Amino acid sequence: MRQFFLFVLCCVPMFLKAQSTTPSKPAYLQYPIVPAFPMILPDGNTFTKNDLRKNEKTMVFVFSVDCDHCKHLTEEVLKNIDKFKNVQILMVTPFKIEQMKEYYDRYNIKKYPNIIMASEPTRQIMYFYDLHYFPGLYLYDKKQQFIKGFEGTVKLDSLVHYLASRPLKWQ
Repeated sequence: MRQFFLFVLCCVPMFLKAQSTTPSKPAYLQYPIVPAFPMILPDGNTFTKNDLRKNEKTMVFVFSVDCDHCKHLTEEVLKNIDKFKNVQILMVTPFKIEQMKEYYDRYNIKKYPNIIMASEPTRQIMYFYDLHYFPGLYLYDKKQQFIKGFEGTVKLDSLVHYLASRPLKWQ
């Protein structure tokens, strides 16, 4: 009995520690669909994934209003918007709506019908994607199933490649 008690004292803590240090997958990999958080559009209306167009690929572009990489990528996407003509682009910032509106106006986003810009100031989007660096880009197929994610600087060609026809799923 004493040996069993010593075994429990010695081994159970190591077992529990091993269990607690196992990394868990980020939410976007556990639930590989477009997140359903309510977001605020520039006009103040609420937007959710249910408002996205059906049977169309989606690129979720999580950006910071003061990130130079985000600004550069926004400019690149706008210059090459024809490459994204069959993709709805959901640009989401965890910043306040006023800051998002300034970005929206600066880049004249209203002139691009396939871009939806929204503010998600609760920062749930950051936790969902486990985002550490801006920008975060998450690509979804026509059924809103996750294809590929990028964090930080990404080349436009990589986005176009994964959004082309029906790429293999990479995670």
